[in-house]
Amino acid sequence: MNLDVPVADLIAVMLGAVRAGAWMMVSPPFQSRLIPPQVKALLSVGLALPMLPYLREGVPPTTTADLVASAALQVFVGAALGFVTLLFFSAVQAAGDLLDLFGGFTLATAYDPLSQNQSSVFGRFYNLMAVTLLFATEGHQLVLRGFLRTFRTLPLDASISLSTLTDLLTHGIADMFLAALQIAGPLIAVLFLTDAAFGLLNRVAPALNAFQLGFPAKIFLVLALVGTAITVLPGTVDNLVDRAVTAVVGLTSP
Repeated sequence: MNLDVPVADLIAVMLGAVRAGAWMMVSPPFQSRLIPPQVKALLSVGLALPMLPYLREGVPPTTTADLVASAALQVFVGAALGFVTLLFFSAVQAAGDLLDLFGGFTLATAYDPLSQNQSSVFGRFYNLMAVTLLFATEGHQLVLRGFLRTFRTLPLDASISLSTLTDLLTHGIADMFLAALQIAGPLIAVLFLTDAAFGLLNRVAPALNAFQLGFPAKIFLVLALVGTAITVLPGTVDNLVDRAVTAVVGLTSP
């Protein structure tokens, strides 16, 4: 069976797939190494096919140099959009890392083969909780719709404004740290008061070596009170999804 496919449409789909593939390599939850590269490649093409009417507008000339330049541009656009989404979701991971830092779990860091970096106990746990809540609340569909909308607002021959991207990243990093403190703040305050109490005890009875006793006590407090921080995760994940989608759409709006 022979198929007659216009060359311009084929190029448009492939360039759209390049943007979608670069986005999935960075954006959560699709950047997970649990998803095979072959599946990501097929999913990239599947995301680009329905957007063909919008992709036709910015098809470059069929010369080799123009195609290579356009493909590189799509990689940059897709990676930038994915990084913006990743920036907001990193708040949950940062909250877990703060709990590990103040609770003494940083000594138990291990290599995470999925993200290929060192991951602490609660940092990894909070990350898994956020991904689970994302799929349970169908937030991944909202993230996908926000990305697909960029094909309408940002044609293949258009690029992202660097000044707008810089401003968004600056405010996004500040919002990430603020959200992390809001998630882990109550438990961090309890751990700080625990350190202050053991400091006073050490002044009263130096022979007890209160700071050595404080390590298991802080670990016990973290394990006992970590549920109070988990209860705010559903609302926080919903808020982060909305803000990430709004940021991605606003970044590509004319």
